[in-house]
Amino acid sequence: MAKTRSAYFCQSCGYESAKWLGKCPSCNQWNTFVEEIIEKANQSVPDWKSGSKSMQRSNKPAAIHEIVFSEENRLITPDKELNRVLGGGIVSGSIVLIGGEPGIGKSTLMLQVALNLPGLKVLYVSGEESEQQIKMRAERLVPDSGKKASKSADTYILTETSTQNIFKQIEILQPDLVVIDSIQTLYSAHIESTPGSVSQVRECTAELLRFAKESGTPVFLIGHITKDGMIAGPKILEHMVDTVLQFEGDRHHVYRILRAVKNRFGSASELGIYEMQGSGLREVSNPSEILLSQRDEPLSGITISAMMEGLRPMLIETQALVSVSAYGTPQRSATGFDTKRMNMLLAVLEKRCGFKLSAKDVFLNIAGGLRVEDPGIDLAVVVAIISSHEDMPVDTKTCFAAEVGLSGEIRAVNRIEQRIAEAEKLGFEQIFISKYNLPSGRGVKTSPEWQKYKIAIKTVAKVEEVFNALFG
Repeated sequence: MAKTRSAYFCQSCGYESAKWLGKCPSCNQWNTFVEEIIEKANQSVPDWKSGSKSMQRSNKPAAIHEIVFSEENRLITPDKELNRVLGGGIVSGSIVLIGGEPGIGKSTLMLQVALNLPGLKVLYVSGEESEQQIKMRAERLVPDSGKKASKSADTYILTETSTQNIFKQIEILQPDLVVIDSIQTLYSAHIESTPGSVSQVRECTAELLRFAKESGTPVFLIGHITKDGMIAGPKILEHMVDTVLQFEGDRHHVYRILRAVKNRFGSASELGIYEMQGSGLREVSNPSEILLSQRDEPLSGITISAMMEGLRPMLIETQALVSVSAYGTPQRSATGFDTKRMNMLLAVLEKRCGFKLSAKDVFLNIAGGLRVEDPGIDLAVVVAIISSHEDMPVDTKTCFAAEVGLSGEIRAVNRIEQRIAEAEKLGFEQIFISKYNLPSGRGVKTSPEWQKYKIAIKTVAKVEEVFNALFG
């Protein structure tokens, strides 16, 4: 029997130390080291096939011009939002990590995907729920999912936490897709620490990674997150997997956002939007319609901005409220927008445009619960603040797409054609953009690529020009 040794691991970042430390030298967190019993490194390396060494091979270097390149095979799911976030579908042999808050809908999303893949064997491994609980959810998502003739008849449920037993069932079943719910509940017999510890999470993920790459079977891992919103376990977990998806949203609202944080097979800035219903998650194909509120009359402090999330254009509603400070110290609060950037825009309005906002409370809100980082909504934020300050509403058929600089200039933004096309599709009559988005020396009327739009395109260079056009 091989001897064992103990080591101390940081539960925040996975840093290993031979002795206990009060402060982690890697992530600077206090009191995060926990002792774990690990085996010596000279023992035989465990294979994902129990006791089998047939898959181990010795690779040789190959010249790059001799490597044959072929497009990766993708499994197209009925979920268009998931296909978009993954870059076009599930890649064979890929391993995807999905993280999110408790109760946000991670298990519902993956079970819904598993039940809607007809003709494919899907193994759903759960270490948190019983078979009856999963069956109850499956009946809610896909009624009559237990019938033999139903399209979800190839979905198999396994309640197990031992990786060795899971791999035995995988060898028998030979599934086309494996879902693990969740990675923090699995444990490997080759590691003597408790499930959920840094060593167990790292080892279980390594075994699943070897299985995915050697068998070509895609694997989805559901992961817990910490109170800081980071995926629980060592940081190396996110480096090991091919794709990291973040499932976001407020449990008190119906909309959920699936955001790609890392993707080796596609864009890392895509997102998918779902609506949580009693029958599961419904795809939202046109998010602009749900992010824009329907108003019977114009209200001050509300503007519409054309923003980009990855390659997807969306129109969002920006709400601002400016009032006299009642407590002496002005308040600055922003929901869904960077507060520091809002303070910068307020300083531009006061310094360059002459608006006295230093003694005013300013509150900013991005409707729909989105967190926006696109600088293209700067102009909409500025106009919303002035609209609330002067109590003058902005036309509901007007939208904005431009960045505001420190000198008050209107700067160009990327993918302006897609923003304009999205605004035109939703029935807006005019859009304000930077004149520097146009080809040098040419105007909207002289540029043939801009004449195809029916929406009126207003080009401006300074913030003052926008105020004069809107408020006179």
